[in-house]
Amino acid sequence: MSKIEVDAVEPQSGTSLTIGASGDTITIPSGATITNNGTASGFGDNLEWQSSIVTASTITVVANRGYWLDTSSNAITVTLPAAAAVGDRLIFTDYARNWATNAVTIDQNSLKFQGNTSPNPVYDTNGESVDIVYSGTTKGWIPNNDGAVANETPQTTTVDFLCIAGGASGGKSNAGGGGAGGYRNSFGSETSGGGGSSETALALLSGTTYTITIGDGGAATTSNTQNGYNGSDSSISGTGITTITSVGGGFGSSDGDSGGTGGAGGSGGGSSSGNPGGAGTTNQGYAGGTGYSGANSSGGGGGGAGAVGGVGPQSGGGAGGAGLSSSITGSSVARGGGGGGSTENTGSGSAGSAGSGGGGAASLSGNGTAGTVNTGGGGGGTHNGSSSGAGGKGVVILSMPDADYSGTTSGSPTVATGVSGKTVLTFNASGSYTA
Repeated sequence: MSKIEVDAVEPQSGTSLTIGASGDTITIPSGATITNNGTASGFGDNLEWQSSIVTASTITVVANRGYWLDTSSNAITVTLPAAAAVGDRLIFTDYARNWATNAVTIDQNSLKFQGNTSPNPVYDTNGESVDIVYSGTTKGWIPNNDGAVANETPQTTTVDFLCIAGGASGGKSNAGGGGAGGYRNSFGSETSGGGGSSETALALLSGTTYTITIGDGGAATTSNTQNGYNGSDSSISGTGITTITSVGGGFGSSDGDSGGTGGAGGSGGGSSSGNPGGAGTTNQGYAGGTGYSGANSSGGGGGGAGAVGGVGPQSGGGAGGAGLSSSITGSSVARGGGGGGSTENTGSGSAGSAGSGGGGAASLSGNGTAGTVNTGGGGGGTHNGSSSGAGGKGVVILSMPDADYSGTTSGSPTVATGVSGKTVLTFNASGSYTA
């Protein structure tokens, strides 16, 4: 075996030097040390740990280096290289175990991270070490290790909603109509209840389960001189969103219970005998109407999503407040009308004109009419009938692009696809949706 002993090897021309040929094995003897004073590439681990501790709020990093990040005084934003080659590697380590207090945000600098260009990953676990390698343009930077190797760039689906609570029941004895359930909406340019504007659509996280709760309507009243019952709340809740809660409708009052004032709720309940109607909830529904006091007294109409309940005239009960119409399901449907008030004379209070509330009793002994199920309509009041009208159960409707629908639900919602490119889920009972 030949042996060459020299102090330096340099190329004869140019700047490239090749040692051995393709297929050769180059052996470094045991105990030998290779010192890198330049830039090494193509090795299994050519990472250069930086001796200085990063404490500044921002840093732009260089590939194939390791960084100690100390967030004791402030959060740190790390900007990745603007360009990267397959196999480029970076490690970031929590130097002082403070990332839970001041987090580290990774600015992707236009390259992908776990296959996505947004959002920027945020690391906020004490003692964490993040080891990422560039895989190419399709998936970009991929963590070898970041604690649980979590998906740090979760994607969201934009989902419109219509959330209506249960309507209230009407009272008994010169009674007001029940208020409609609270009405909240984000679809198109349609309004929410009580004159509120359309809300911001939900941004649901992929793989996350969201709970849908459908509020019941208030039960009918059968005891004389008794108020009706409030409806129950409907809601949409889950990780990453602010819970959407629509408030149950306010009860229709009786002249012998609670002073005759209508109950507050999503929409307020109608009052009896000249007392105030119940207040509605801001951006969900209107107040209930005032009943008439005196000979042939009457109850006010329950408030609706679209209008205040009617004042009870001497000759009949107040009309329920109008509801609102929505085309979230592909066709216009009216929901959220208030219940009509009762009368001590002849004539009745009508249901909310645009929203499936119940009518008030048409005679001294007539029963109130129930609000329509799954519209959140208020029930009608009665004077001497055997029962008032119950409130209508609420509903929650979700609308999303067909391509974003996961197909995973519980509670057996009605599923309609291809509604102008949208999949529409109608929950008439409580359940869930996994985005």
